[in-house]
Amino acid sequence: MKLRAEILPNFEVAKERYDEVLKQILDYTAYCDEYEDQDQIIYNKIAAYLAEITGKDISVYNLYEWWEEEEAQVLAFRIALPAPITLSDITMEELRAVISKIRTFDTFEQEGENLTFEQEFSLYLDDYYHAWLKLNFKKYKYSLFNRYKNSKGEYLEYSIDELVNFIY
Repeated sequence: MKLRAEILPNFEVAKERYDEVLKQILDYTAYCDEYEDQDQIIYNKIAAYLAEITGKDISVYNLYEWWEEEEAQVLAFRIALPAPITLSDITMEELRAVISKIRTFDTFEQEGENLTFEQEFSLYLDDYYHAWLKLNFKKYKYSLFNRYKNSKGEYLEYSIDELVNFIY
């Protein structure tokens, strides 16, 4: 199922912001390597600037020690990507499609370095779609996507249909 543009991540805006966000992250890392930032004066300036250009709460991102989590490019993409929006008329089929996107990984055959921006970062949309679910469904819980142990001691995961039924 093809999702409406209002549901999909806005790659155009992310691409416009990406270079500047990445530059800020890498410049801050270089600054910290040379001078440190124990008082977080520079950190706060960069966080405020990134919040201004993205409209996002930057405190949820680790600008100081990002290398312990993901590459700088992935962090820059996550920050540059606009937050999801609230919708009132989401269908069960749209919910199923979003849950399917979280549960399946689309990979692209890499021919040299010719991946588009969207292809390059398509594997990093999990946070976006979980935020979209949280924003749009009161019954959503991140823990539903984790494995659980049944009464027989077996580890299981909810199917896509079970998740749709829990959340919708």
